[in-house]
Amino acid sequence: AAPPAPPVYVDLAYLPGSWSARTVDEEFFRRIRSLCYVVSGDDHLKEGVLRSLLDALLTAKHQWGTDIQVTLIPTFDSLVMHEWYQETHDRQQELGITVLGSNSTVAMQDETFPACKVEF
Repeated sequence: AAPPAPPVYVDLAYLPGSWSARTVDEEFFRRIRSLCYVVSGDDHLKEGVLRSLLDALLTAKHQWGTDIQVTLIPTFDSLVMHEWYQETHDRQQELGITVLGSNSTVAMQDETFPACKVEF
């Protein structure tokens, strides 16, 4: 276990994908406090740990003791994310967590993809 340290505050944090997603736990969210967390990495490995990662955010955010608003930005569609959102929506509101969804599409050259705009 790491020794106690003050939290680090950032505007934007990307949550790791693939095998590294398993390293994101309550302690991660206690130490790295971000206004926006980007949940990237549409892969089967992340899907397996996504629920525990999202639950860790809720648990840690409860312990922050401040009124920091947090925005969660998923970059892929996921059944696990939809279920978590529905099951914990009241808790998210209590804790000041907003989950962004996007129906916007960006077209670049020969490619189109979903997108959302984040401003600071």
